[in-house]
Amino acid sequence: MAAVSGGAAGWGHPRPGITLDNAFFWEGLRLGELRIQRCAACRQLRHPPGPLCPGCHSTDWDFVRSEGRGTIHSFVVAEHPQVPPFEYPNVIVLVDLAEGTRLVSRLADAEPESVAIGQPVAVDFETVDDALSLHFFRRLPEE
Repeated sequence: MAAVSGGAAGWGHPRPGITLDNAFFWEGLRLGELRIQRCAACRQLRHPPGPLCPGCHSTDWDFVRSEGRGTIHSFVVAEHPQVPPFEYPNVIVLVDLAEGTRLVSRLADAEPESVAIGQPVAVDFETVDDALSLHFFRRLPEE
């Protein structure tokens, strides 16, 4: 992938808005875990995390560790405008996780023309700095 032109050096990575409802998710990424919020009352999984279960309206929740495997549900290729520090073309995927939720992420090491809906993927992690780790996905060989 080509680096962003025009002096990307010095630009920091955008920071997520961390709240009481999603801090567990970002902490999990720092530990190399993909965590999914779960309603403690009805056991429904949900992503993105939130304070209230959309099914039963409970405010009690915990989380499960995802196996990190799924399939590409949809994707888009971002090419313009090129914003530092991202690399372009930037393949952004909506992944159907094996646990039944969906997650938006980046697809690494894939030429845009080779990406297809239904391809199997697995999560991976990158450390941006001491305070931030991110998830991304890699394609798996099709069975």
